[in-house]
Amino acid sequence: MSVTLNSGKTRAALRVSARVSGELLLVLAMAVVAVWALGRMWSVIWPLVVGLLLTTLTWPIARHLRRRGWPPALAASLVTVLFLVVAVGVVALIAVPVASQSGELADGVVGGIQKVREWASGPPLNISDDQITGAFDSATARIQDSLGSMVTTVVTGVSTVVNGVVTAVLAVFLMFFMLKDGPKFLPWLAGQLPGRFATDVPAVAERGWETLGGFVRSQAYVGLLDAVLIGLGLWIVGVPLVLPLAVLTFVSAFVPIVGALFAGFVAVLIALVSNGPTDALIVLAIIVVVQQLEGNVFQPMIQSRGLGLHAAVVLLAVTLGGSLAGIVGSLLAVPAAALIAVVWNYLREQLSEPDPLPEPETSDAGSLA
Repeated sequence: MSVTLNSGKTRAALRVSARVSGELLLVLAMAVVAVWALGRMWSVIWPLVVGLLLTTLTWPIARHLRRRGWPPALAASLVTVLFLVVAVGVVALIAVPVASQSGELADGVVGGIQKVREWASGPPLNISDDQITGAFDSATARIQDSLGSMVTTVVTGVSTVVNGVVTAVLAVFLMFFMLKDGPKFLPWLAGQLPGRFATDVPAVAERGWETLGGFVRSQAYVGLLDAVLIGLGLWIVGVPLVLPLAVLTFVSAFVPIVGALFAGFVAVLIALVSNGPTDALIVLAIIVVVQQLEGNVFQPMIQSRGLGLHAAVVLLAVTLGGSLAGIVGSLLAVPAAALIAVVWNYLREQLSEPDPLPEPETSDAGSLA
């Protein structure tokens, strides 16, 4: 039995599909324009984002001081100074022990290279000294040939460092002003917006602020767990510089994926040059196990609870952000996804129909009367 399509329903379905497709294309076009505009203003937006993240981390202390009667400027100044002292202390905690043992580490690196050379000359590789020397000479020649590109790379690296310092300074100043005048922002914003925007935008901003605070706290929890577990493993194995490596692991946790790789590489390198290849392999195994626990257990569980996102969404957001924008994308992917969820949930609340009121029940006695 053949079925004949209704031409009227078919045309109506096509019209609805075309309208929905056109609206989706317009939304995507607006999103592309917004991303392009953000990219053009990134030199200003990036310090603002960093300052905002730092503010969410330090705001509880400033809020406590303000509730105890401290003037806003004094509370913000004290918190900013304390933050700078802690930051400088963390850098010194990492740099001073490494500098004091730099000679031993350099000797260990030379000894490690010699051990690798001896291992390569024996079975099963059986690479002769002439071949190794030829390989070193070839590498030296390539380095000399690419000296110009290396100079360009160094200049680019110096420029990157300078930009990072400028960004850090701007972020600290912005953090101070946010700590000092942050509570005044939402009332000021409500007074500048017309109509419903005066209510909706501050409400979304307040929810977004709470979401960013949850993200920073969850990253700190994950970094603390990594630092404790890896630090205990390094201490048990007997690797030097345990405390600086633990601090480096905690700080690197705020840069997902790449930060963990960098901290792990440093720990394995120090284990190799100080304790030998066996302990280096043990340290590598410890780091791999901890990072697997972090990526598959700690981070999804903590961030999903702190941000209201499913663990799968967190993992996919980090992967997508890293593929689109590298380290910065990985860092901002999860809070960006959480902010999108905040906006979507608010819109859904505003656009949803209110639940109908239940009809009053009439009793049998009333109906008989």
